[in-house]
Amino acid sequence: MKSIILKVLSAITFIQYPKMDKGIRYYIRDNYFSRLNQIRFFTDDYIVKKKYKEINYSGEFQTEICHILPFAYWHHLNGTLAKTISCKGTKEFYFFSENHEERYDFRNARFAYENFDTPNTTHSISKSYQKWAPVPLKEHYKNDIFVFEKPIMVIANKYNVEWDGPPLNFLSIEVLNEIISKYKSKYQIIYNRPLPAHIVEDNSEILDLGEHKWLNEFHPEVILLDDLYRKHQASVNNFNHLQLMVYANCQRFVSVHGGTATLASYFGGVNIILSKGNDNPATGGGLEIMFNEFANFFPLLSGAQILHAKNDNDIINFLSTHY
Repeated sequence: MKSIILKVLSAITFIQYPKMDKGIRYYIRDNYFSRLNQIRFFTDDYIVKKKYKEINYSGEFQTEICHILPFAYWHHLNGTLAKTISCKGTKEFYFFSENHEERYDFRNARFAYENFDTPNTTHSISKSYQKWAPVPLKEHYKNDIFVFEKPIMVIANKYNVEWDGPPLNFLSIEVLNEIISKYKSKYQIIYNRPLPAHIVEDNSEILDLGEHKWLNEFHPEVILLDDLYRKHQASVNNFNHLQLMVYANCQRFVSVHGGTATLASYFGGVNIILSKGNDNPATGGGLEIMFNEFANFFPLLSGAQILHAKNDNDIINFLSTHY
């Protein structure tokens, strides 16, 4: 039955988007199927309403905080959440779950494409918000510990393999130097590029940009989140816990495509997201761009203002007008 329904949905998406690449239409088809799959739980979710739902996820981090986490939070609000299962270091994201298990040591990048248990499985041209509730991470983790004389600006960077190719979306040392030189007098800049020891990795190999040593030498005023973690390791549960506490006290972010940008979008304020590549992911680019998710989805995570920078010059221009 499942294969028949998927074939029907494939035909529907072809009729709707005949000029779209077949591989991209699959994302839309799978999201349609996921929504239909929720019909099975109508009685449990809306009539019986007992704590029955076990949410088990080990896929990509971005998909988790875009779709799985808000789905779990909806079930929490609905009174139907029984248990959540995810990767190491995720308990703080699921702070509302009375029974959270950190089971996995590695993220399976293919998991999201084989998981139809949530109304939204992956990126799509449209999403269902029927069982989706934004998680109040900022409200929960706002604190008096990470407060400085100047307001915080978080620069959230990454440098890893993307789409099986070399790094594309990252803030180079040259761009970092331009940003920091201009804004360090106004903001307490906190730089974050999680290292492999801090997070559960997927198939995107983390590479070495060499910027940590450079920052210490040329911009010692910048606080490295890695250093902050060593300093406060005894008082936080893990690196993700520290990220949540620091981000909760911030209103200005500069981030890059992927889970890095998604997490920074959870805390209100303004988030400049560097996302390069073509509009068509089939020829090298992100689905976020093709499906216009920076405009129609990311702001829903917290009400943040999302500014999509398509290149390094866009970042500098957005900074001058919004920071």
